[in-house]
Amino acid sequence: TVYKVHVTTGDLWNAGTEADVYISVYGERGDTGSRQLLRSQKPKKFLKGQTDIFAVEAVHLGCLYKIVIGHNGLGSGNGWFLDKVVIKDSITDLDYTFLCHRWLDQGQDDGNISRELPVTDASMLPGRQELELKRQKAWAAEKWKFRKGITLQFYNRVTRGFICLYPDSRVDALGDKKNKYGLFDVNVKRRNICIFSSHQMPSLALALVSGRVTGKSKDKACCELRVHLQPNSRAILESASYPGHTVAFNLQGKVADETAGYAGLSKEFVVHVKGVFHHGAIILLNTSLCQALSLRPDGSCSGAGQQQQESYWKVHKIGSGLCMFESVNKPRMYLKIKDDQCDGTGKGDEYCHFKIEKNLETGSVSLESVQNKGIYVGLLPDGQTKPVVNTGERNIFFYPQVIKFGREKPMGTSAAPKQEKKDFRESQIQSAEGQEPVPQRLSSPPPSKEMRSPQGGERPFPLDDEWTVSILTGNAGTEASVALWIYGDRGLTGPITLGKDNRKQLFFPMQEDEF
Repeated sequence: TVYKVHVTTGDLWNAGTEADVYISVYGERGDTGSRQLLRSQKPKKFLKGQTDIFAVEAVHLGCLYKIVIGHNGLGSGNGWFLDKVVIKDSITDLDYTFLCHRWLDQGQDDGNISRELPVTDASMLPGRQELELKRQKAWAAEKWKFRKGITLQFYNRVTRGFICLYPDSRVDALGDKKNKYGLFDVNVKRRNICIFSSHQMPSLALALVSGRVTGKSKDKACCELRVHLQPNSRAILESASYPGHTVAFNLQGKVADETAGYAGLSKEFVVHVKGVFHHGAIILLNTSLCQALSLRPDGSCSGAGQQQQESYWKVHKIGSGLCMFESVNKPRMYLKIKDDQCDGTGKGDEYCHFKIEKNLETGSVSLESVQNKGIYVGLLPDGQTKPVVNTGERNIFFYPQVIKFGREKPMGTSAAPKQEKKDFRESQIQSAEGQEPVPQRLSSPPPSKEMRSPQGGERPFPLDDEWTVSILTGNAGTEASVALWIYGDRGLTGPITLGKDNRKQLFFPMQEDEF
């Protein structure tokens, strides 16, 4: 049998390797022994975010149950972040998935450069299991935004506006970033269940009533919303009392009602935190869900650093939207761009001045040099910093995380660096340690659609495939509006309103309706 072995390297900075990679495949009839993965269908193997396909010839092993995969630690990159391995059996036409999402690196994780990976549980679809894992990692990375006292804005990428709650309890998703009614204070009830009260009118909060978003007194149960972080780090806000009811808007930015089919809904929001770059703030400049921009001992900078104190930066605000970034671990060393070099050896002069360019669509920021307009802090695939122009790639995207908030307006000169360092260490800071690595793959499910009875009505999107839903009503019918939620291995779809385009009465007793 020739097994096709699909090896996916993670989408983290410095995730690739030039080392020799070996695999052993185990099945009910034996194993392959150790085989080097030599010839990929790609010109260069094991690059960041790449899937390589190898052919491994062996006797047929029957049902596969585990693999052992590792490398020899040689080459310029002696670490490797393995996302997953999929083995295709041409005899049985079965795919076996082995999830990893971990480093094989002597300097990362547990230091091991080989992993034993069991096959993914067949009772749970691999796609579903992978999705849940990525959602957990996204929540671990983003949950700092949902702490008590944080002020948030929710950006809608479809309407290109922010959610606003007005004094008359009306809600829309059409606000600009300076709209005072678009600011919400976080009150945590438990884990990922929060109340988002208006910053302008603290007694009023976002609420879901009969599936529609509105404003209500914040002490009511309908204001408790469960936050679901997607793998793309966007948030879905679901009623804690009525699962399936979510904050949703139509394409015009108005509150969605039952007439808007699923294709006409937008319910994922980019979460922006206010006050990230206030003077004196201590922040991480995250480069993925588990990595951050860090200052190395030699003064160079890398986007493949760990989200720990070595990667903390102190913000010095020097003007509107203009900042300097000083290393907390090494005071008086600043991020700088000078002479076609980007590193952490700056002295606090004009080469250390950066314009903060906020990217509403992604929740990230880009750092443009004030001295060299059009030049940004960028990352090479191995994580090394380099001055770059904006080509639209995400190698200039940084995702700020506040460790300690600063003050809005600078007051006089800063304290001496030694005193600042002492104050910082004495304060009880919630560290970002303990997060497991996870690739940040900005994937989203394919566009869903509105379901209409087949006799009439046009679909808003062309369909790649057709789905038919038959509903058999029991002894008691209904004239109520009926909506459907469907759960699959790529996530959740719904609500889908079961429409009446053909004007036929639906849901009569003992009647079967097809959509």
